[in-house]
Amino acid sequence: MQKRLGWLDQRTHTTRNALQAKEGEQVRLLGWVHVKNQVGGIIFLTVRDGEGFIQAAGKKGVVSEQVFEDLKKVTRESAVMVGGTVRGDKRAPGGKEVSVKEFEIVALSDDWPITKSAVKSASYLYDMRHLSIRGRKASAVMKVRAEVISGAFEHFVDNGFILISAPTIVQNAVEGGSTLFELNYFGSKAYLSQSAQLYEEAAINALEKVFIFQPAFRAEKSKTSKHLTEFWMIEAEQAFASQEDNMKLQENLLCHICRRVAEKRSAELSILGRRFNPPEPPLPRISYDEAIHFASSKGIPIKWGEDITTEAERLLSESQDKPFFITGYPLSTRSFYHMTNPDDPRQVTMSADLIAPEGHGELATGGQRIHDYKLLEDRIKGQELPPEAFGWYLGLRKYGLPPHAGFGMGAERATKWICGLKHIRATSLFPRTITRVTP
Repeated sequence: MQKRLGWLDQRTHTTRNALQAKEGEQVRLLGWVHVKNQVGGIIFLTVRDGEGFIQAAGKKGVVSEQVFEDLKKVTRESAVMVGGTVRGDKRAPGGKEVSVKEFEIVALSDDWPITKSAVKSASYLYDMRHLSIRGRKASAVMKVRAEVISGAFEHFVDNGFILISAPTIVQNAVEGGSTLFELNYFGSKAYLSQSAQLYEEAAINALEKVFIFQPAFRAEKSKTSKHLTEFWMIEAEQAFASQEDNMKLQENLLCHICRRVAEKRSAELSILGRRFNPPEPPLPRISYDEAIHFASSKGIPIKWGEDITTEAERLLSESQDKPFFITGYPLSTRSFYHMTNPDDPRQVTMSADLIAPEGHGELATGGQRIHDYKLLEDRIKGQELPPEAFGWYLGLRKYGLPPHAGFGMGAERATKWICGLKHIRATSLFPRTITRVTP
């Protein structure tokens, strides 16, 4: 049996609590060499772990010959153990430095390939994504994304929602057949899920208020800064709820997430150069009619009944300083299951998109669902959808399905806006777009 390495039992501090340690306190850290510099007889290392960065310094003649030789030998991104004494140093990141006494190379790295001379384009960094995720900004984004997700879970649980899971292999479309990834499922045609919504609608009859966090797949041939072919959806559905209830849930959820990120990830936002002020509810509401009028005023004519174009959405988003809803989309722009407003003969749906400001665009789409059997049956027939694929979903309406509403929010889109990123691929550890399926 391989002998257990001693340093595994010797770690006493992380970078975070080492930076909080008192002057003269002894620490042992495990991490990676992020930066290495030598000035005369002193070798400086910036050591990174999962919590942050700290400077360590080893001086020739003060440390043992073996330690100094190992400090000279160590390369960028090597895994190391560093032991020493904490001391104050205003020049060091965080104002603290570890004066090295002990040093061990746990795993020596080859020459690091991501250098200023090697990086010619963003594509190179994504080709090397398995390595480039170690960068300060990449790891900061992932920590913000994790906080977005944690904040969503916290808000749902605190408000009585139950976490469920749904299939990712399905036989029906939710958002439109043209964006489905098709599978051969043991000789039958199946698809990767676009959304868990239909299964959530079934689950509310048992649990009343449910949410999910799982991947969604869209075969959209869209080369834009806000599209991924695989992403993670925060979705919720609640029984005995109207579209008004649904919008209140979304705005309270988003504002809670933003407050949590601002509180817990201010250091990461600072690394990204992001000044972020969490919004507070209620969020503004703009009608579809107002939105197309705005688009027309900017030279983008949209006929009533057409969807709001990407460019029009961007301009409208840039005109706002906090998230807002666009409400009352025509049925021609929405999926088959949306309720229409009985007081509006134009077939205006009881639905809304939640839009981020600063040009980031859509974060979430939601609405009140049809709960009447005959109305949904007529809608399925009227849109010439395959009735066999929706048999169980339609059948829910026979067994006590009350009025209900829900929404789906992209975790990556929320992260993109909160971090102030130019492209959504930066929010995914290993992004999938129409041109990228590796690494």
